Amino acid sequence: MTEARLRTLVALADTGSVRAAARRLYVTESAVSAAVAALTRDLGVPLVRRVGRGVRLTPAGSVYAGYARQVLGLLEEGRAAARGAADPGRGPLRLAAVTTAADQILPELLASFRARWPDVELTLEVGPRRQVWSSLAAHEADLVLAGRPPADAAATVLARRPNELVVVAAPDVAAGFALDRTPWVMREPGSGTRAAADAYLAERDASPPRLVLGSNGAVIAGAAAGLGAALVSRDAVGAELDARRLVVVAAPGLPLNRPWHAVGGAAPTATTLLFVRHLLGAPGWTAAGPAAATAGPTGGLTAGPG
Repeated sequence: MTEARLRTLVALADTGSVRAAARRLYVTESAVSAAVAALTRDLGVPLVRRVGRGVRLTPAGSVYAGYARQVLGLLEEGRAAARGAADPGRGPLRLAAVTTAADQILPELLASFRARWPDVELTLEVGPRRQVWSSLAAHEADLVLAGRPPADAAATVLARRPNELVVVAAPDVAAGFALDRTPWVMREPGSGTRAAADAYLAERDASPPRLVLGSNGAVIAGAAAGLGAALVSRDAVGAELDARRLVVVAAPGLPLNRPWHAVGGAAPTATTLLFVRHLLGAPGWTAAGPAAATAGPTGGLTAGPG
């Protein structure tokens, strides 16, 4: 059982075919088949079954692929921790962020962090809420920027930043706003703001017409064009509010307080903490959990024992 074989099984699980897995890994199809066959011999249970001309993971294969993903993520996390401990300013940092955070919070933070620490090997994954928390659970991300983590997440909240959700609309739409009749422009299912909007409407037994658009930018542009009202982060529409292309609607029960969270794994790496120290110097961010316990007088993190 080797790391390469585990990566092959995960690639097969992700892509659904030997050919696609081989392309992803830059190996031959026979190498993929040989790796899966070797894992099957090691475990003594079939991991794939033939379906037509292709293969599909068996239930055992699907379960084992999940564990393989976590093992590979943990290996990467271990490498990151070791390299970061040797020199935090040259270690790897794998960030994952929901779309709104990536659009509105991270650009300036990443630019200033890169200017200060140009040798950190930085990667950013952007996706819906479920995806980024899954990446943290699988040790595929060192730090997540999103809303509140799931209750069952093995995670460490390191910092928070206030975030208000408000309903906005073009001025003429806002003037005739009715909770149950005005169309709502929404993100796709799986988005944090979509979940918040659905919960808000359900609590008030409101079922307005819905128009689903696939990005924050499209939702904001659609609302500004008069397609309907939208529940968004106030941070995301500052320019539109200043220009009066959008106005805040006086909807009941709003604004909603949905703070941003910077969340690491159970043992954040030194390079992760370096980024969190930088983040705490940005407006609005405050230390939380272990970060609060080790925060210095200026809000930065001080080195803990060891």
